[in-house]
Amino acid sequence: MAAVMRNVSGSNVEAQLIYAITLPVSCAIILINLLIILAITCNRQLHNSQNYFFLSLLVADLCTGVALPFIPWMGLNRPLSFSSCLLVHIFPNFLFLAFLFNLVLVHYERYRSIMSPLQRGQLWLHRRFVLPLLAVWMLPLLFALLPAFGWNNKRCCTYRSVFPNAFIYLEVYGLLAPAILSIAAMTLRVLWITREQLRDIQRLQRAVANRECRRRIEMRYACCVVAVSLAFLTCWVPYIVYTHVGMEFLLRRGGKSNRIGHIVLSCVGIGGIAVVPLLLGLANREYTDPVKKLFRKLRHRYRHRSVQMDTNFMHTSSSKSI
Repeated sequence: MAAVMRNVSGSNVEAQLIYAITLPVSCAIILINLLIILAITCNRQLHNSQNYFFLSLLVADLCTGVALPFIPWMGLNRPLSFSSCLLVHIFPNFLFLAFLFNLVLVHYERYRSIMSPLQRGQLWLHRRFVLPLLAVWMLPLLFALLPAFGWNNKRCCTYRSVFPNAFIYLEVYGLLAPAILSIAAMTLRVLWITREQLRDIQRLQRAVANRECRRRIEMRYACCVVAVSLAFLTCWVPYIVYTHVGMEFLLRRGGKSNRIGHIVLSCVGIGGIAVVPLLLGLANREYTDPVKKLFRKLRHRYRHRSVQMDTNFMHTSSSKSI
């Protein structure tokens, strides 16, 4: 009886910890994604293949934000039927894989546009943009459904019962690790190209002796490098740590595991990587300017209405006094 009470109290503490960490992050991710999605859909000038890719990423990030409070539960035992267990494990896994595939697609599209700026409209990504959009959603769905097709260890409702060891290794080292490495490689390549272009600009500016403009460009590039480094440290490093530590937690046979540590790492890791599209969207003025205009209109209407209410109140009070 005492052991049962300890298990119940431990489950309550774990649930409170999960919701305390994930709910604020999840609400912020959902709200910001909705604002940026609204800004893209309401502006017809942004209706092109590049922004369709980013819109798909925002939708995937929105779904990840909705599923974020449920992802840490995937590593914990729960008294569910096996069909329900498949659903609560496969669906969040599909959403996260779709988010990661969309993130790779957006980085690849921007990388190709920077590598071949004059041939941007001729790239197959832009001419047949529906195919990559279908691929980044259908391929994760097919992979995530493999346990439902029989690739599982049908026992109790645990992560390792739904996802066998071979499936976990294939997902982590066959999908997640190559995706992260490809994003890092494309980002470093873009920074290197930017550095080379900056040197060419500096050579031209030395001819006209424009030191102030040259210093401003160097400062802007330095800020860009610092922003990318901080984003990597705050968003990607916690997820990489969570992936490798989570592998040890999920594949451990017997012995005691640090469940609280796993919960904190999963919440911080998944939440951190889900912030990446928000940083990309907030850094683009094409997406933020319509939202700022909307807030200005709402604020102006609120002030105008409050002024009208004050004048009406003053008018009624003065008429009563008379």
